[in-house]
Amino acid sequence: MSKIRAILVDDEKSARDVLENLLLRFCPEVELCGRFSNVEDAVAGIKSDKPDLVFLDIEMPNYAGFEIVRFFEKIDFHIIFVTAYDKYALRAFEISAVDYLLKPIDIDRLKLAVSRVKNLTDLRQSSERISMLGQTLQSGEIKNIMVSEKGSQHVVAVNSIIAIEAQESYCFIHTENKKYTVSKNLRHFENMLAGNADFFRVHKSWIISKKHILNYSKSDLVIKLTNGLTARLSKYRKADFELVIIA
Repeated sequence: MSKIRAILVDDEKSARDVLENLLLRFCPEVELCGRFSNVEDAVAGIKSDKPDLVFLDIEMPNYAGFEIVRFFEKIDFHIIFVTAYDKYALRAFEISAVDYLLKPIDIDRLKLAVSRVKNLTDLRQSSERISMLGQTLQSGEIKNIMVSEKGSQHVVAVNSIIAIEAQESYCFIHTENKKYTVSKNLRHFENMLAGNADFFRVHKSWIISKKHILNYSKSDLVIKLTNGLTARLSKYRKADFELVIIA
């Protein structure tokens, strides 16, 4: 790709000006072909100009940025969301596996985001991921996570997860119907599920769901789970675990 054709969508003119200036100075591979102050006008511009990339503010009047999925049968352009959300809400972006920039925009992050787009051969953005982002932001509750396995994206319901098992540089996500193998460490999922009282890290290699505990052996330090799974319990986490299962 020689040039990345892009549009900016933000209801604040000053924000559009700042991002345009940053792109002109630091991202010469980006060619701006439109600036819009609302989702409706941006949709018309996207349909007529067919850009490769859309910088899309989340918080705007009439429609939030993630509601752009309402206007397209498929999202065949790349989206980088621009947001002023705080650190807690940013988990929604990570969980949904969508690209974002945090205001005020960091130049190095902007360069990295643009570079990532330039190196992609497929610029299609999954409508499913964007819809999931909207659901998480609106509800304030993580009901689904996006899992990447062998190049494919899967939406996994959090309440279907029995346990997450670490093995070397991979994790196995055990659900009621399927096991996913992902190249993430256990800390990634521990952070993702932080605040969800159903999940507890019982060992350096295991996060389990309380809802799927069948029985627990104090002497052997093993936890029997549904689907025939057996998780190990660290002696250092035993006291905290016993408080959790009593609660």
